[in-house]
Amino acid sequence: MNLYTILLIAAALVGLVLFFILLSFFNVWLKAWLAGAYVGIPNLVAMRLRGVPYGLVVDARITAVKAGIELTVDELEAHFLAGGNLIPTVQAIIAAKKAGLDLNWDRACAIDLATKGSEKSVVEAVRTSVDPKVIDCPHQEGSKRTIDGVAKDGIQVKAKARVTVRTNLDRFVGGAKEETIIARVGEGIVTTIGSADSYKVVLESPDTISKVVLERGLDKGTAFEILSIDIADVDVGSNVGAALQEAQAEANKNMAQAQAEIRRAAAVALEQEMKAKVEEMQAKVVEAEAQVPLAMAEAFRSGNLGIMDYYRMKNIDSDTQMRQSIAEPQSGGGSSSPRND
Repeated sequence: MNLYTILLIAAALVGLVLFFILLSFFNVWLKAWLAGAYVGIPNLVAMRLRGVPYGLVVDARITAVKAGIELTVDELEAHFLAGGNLIPTVQAIIAAKKAGLDLNWDRACAIDLATKGSEKSVVEAVRTSVDPKVIDCPHQEGSKRTIDGVAKDGIQVKAKARVTVRTNLDRFVGGAKEETIIARVGEGIVTTIGSADSYKVVLESPDTISKVVLERGLDKGTAFEILSIDIADVDVGSNVGAALQEAQAEANKNMAQAQAEIRRAAAVALEQEMKAKVEEMQAKVVEAEAQVPLAMAEAFRSGNLGIMDYYRMKNIDSDTQMRQSIAEPQSGGGSSSPRND
């Protein structure tokens, strides 16, 4: 086999490989060319080597071109490599253009990437900007069904609100979402009810709540623009003021009882202390009386007290006891009179 034959076989193999490559890209290339969104074969091969689904990119470009939006292959490929959703992003661009909204490709890609992994999407953002949505406040899927506020007269007022919003595409990326709107509206309703002099004022004019809350600019820094706040329901709750007064009275009563118990305990302690002092003094008296016989015995030994003096003292003591028994009533309850001897 000569060199010419080898070169011919190699050329045939290369041509065969190129044929199959062109055949695999031919359908996509032809579809793009016929749709007026031409994509070169080298671009298709390069996307294949980079792991980009070139068929998806071509479909997205065809959709955009047919809607009058010129998007390059590099822009579409860059958004896909960044993790974006090509077809929904292109659909959002088309919907915004049909609705007369100013939404370019870069902003649409930013919104798509910002909503990735959430329940939102760039298509929904554009749709909400065109067709406003209604947000229940409080959220009906939560544990609380109403927003509760207390007027100055102490009566609780329960309210439900419906907030109509539309997407602000300029603030959608980095702006607060629905939860912030619900929290701010709830705070405004509670503040408005609390500033009312009576619950009757709120019941008579529930629209004043929406007017005051709407004037607070609650959509600042959020991804939405509040169009209206409507009070869907207003109801009277419990008498919070009376309950608080009752609780305060009960607390005051318990405090007074505690203070009285402290004074009673102090008095009891003082009484016991006085009794202890009396017992102590009685013990000292008994101790002193016990010293009398010893002193008398010492007086006998020293000659300061004679036997006649002792008898005289005993006679005086006996006479004293007799007079006391005559003067005091008997233990039976009756009074005794002296006998006539």
